[in-house]
Amino acid sequence: MNVISPEALTADDSLSRLEHLADLSQQLLERARALGASQAEVACSEERGLDVNVRLGEVETVESTRDRGIAVTVYFGQRKGSASTADLQPASLEATVAQACAIARHTEDDAAAGLADAALMAREFPDLDGWHPWALQADQAVDLALACEAAGRAADSRISNSDGASASTATSLSVYANSHGFIGRDRSSHHSIGCALIAGQGDGMQRDGWYSSALAREDLQDAAAIGRRAAERTVARLQPRSMATAQMPVLYAPEVSRSLIGSLLGAVSGGALYRRASFLLDSVGTQIFPDWFAIDERPLLRRGLRSSAFDGDGVATRNSALVADGVLQRYVLGAYSARKLGLQTTGNAGGVYNLQVKPSVDAGLQELARQMGEGLLVTELMGQGVNPVTGDYSRGAGGFRVENGEIQYPVDGITIAGNLKDMFTRIEAVGSDIDPRSHIHVGSILVGRMTVAGND
Repeated sequence: MNVISPEALTADDSLSRLEHLADLSQQLLERARALGASQAEVACSEERGLDVNVRLGEVETVESTRDRGIAVTVYFGQRKGSASTADLQPASLEATVAQACAIARHTEDDAAAGLADAALMAREFPDLDGWHPWALQADQAVDLALACEAAGRAADSRISNSDGASASTATSLSVYANSHGFIGRDRSSHHSIGCALIAGQGDGMQRDGWYSSALAREDLQDAAAIGRRAAERTVARLQPRSMATAQMPVLYAPEVSRSLIGSLLGAVSGGALYRRASFLLDSVGTQIFPDWFAIDERPLLRRGLRSSAFDGDGVATRNSALVADGVLQRYVLGAYSARKLGLQTTGNAGGVYNLQVKPSVDAGLQELARQMGEGLLVTELMGQGVNPVTGDYSRGAGGFRVENGEIQYPVDGITIAGNLKDMFTRIEAVGSDIDPRSHIHVGSILVGRMTVAGND
């Protein structure tokens, strides 16, 4: 096990390390030009972290990590080659650039290949408040994880076992530079505490858990509170029933409702579109949600979990609507996929940045359950049963039966099914109970009707 000294943990040398990565990127770009590349780009990263796992009051693992990597991509006209290394010795860096050039010389022309347009590069780099390193030492992390697990195990006599608890901290430095003269630097931190518990005995055992994650230590939930929440969720699952197959409303809890937004993103992302593997082909400008539904992208949000002034191509990001009044406003494109589609990049190379789904009501699960009346509350999803081409949706699920507007008893061994196009139009409400642990901010989602298949 590598042990980080207290001095190394407390000294913040991140800016000098970023400058070192930036200098390396410039050297590599110059070398690519010298070898004949018409364009080139370099991505450098460095990560440090500490991760601790405990179980039943004993330490299982303590892991300290330090990783780094450099990826070089070169273009000879419209021929592309890429190579990467974790070795920063001059000979290794020289060989990496040479290998990327050799690959490019043997590839076929790709009309969409090349850097994003120089005019689109980011020029402003505001402080997005994403850097909050935590000088967490191994013994402190162990104490946090143990406190989390102990609180969970003591919270209810029906907790019979533990699947463990964890505490972690990580920081990341990255530089992206290209031959347009663009250079972007980023530093970020991420911390988490979590616990998974087991309740009941024999065939009646149930498992669940809870975790908290944030960019800054002060935004984490208290370790003991996390343990108690894990216990509460676990015992609530005891003695589940199945259900008779029926058509009924389905209420997605916040921690699973973001998967619905994830399905939307998969369908409107460039790779799926230019491969014609999306059920939302040619859908920009069409209504796919109720007329009150809205999703905004906020890449410049301070302390957002995925904030950035530039995307993976160096293109400037901007606040914009993805869905407004239920109408799809745009796709999610980087430079390459945009060219393949004959469109303009949306500044989304590498994904989306801080999506916010607008709540339609100031209400959470209990209120939406009352609105639903009769139906199913889903708190867990299993499997990957989504067909991206047709939108057909079928996933294993667990949760709670809702009757007369009240959450009654746990259910499992069921499947929920529908078609995403229909499901999107049948959304009746989005709650204000947003789960902050993701860059997709969304509350509970109530879908008016789906097929729920059980064993009864």
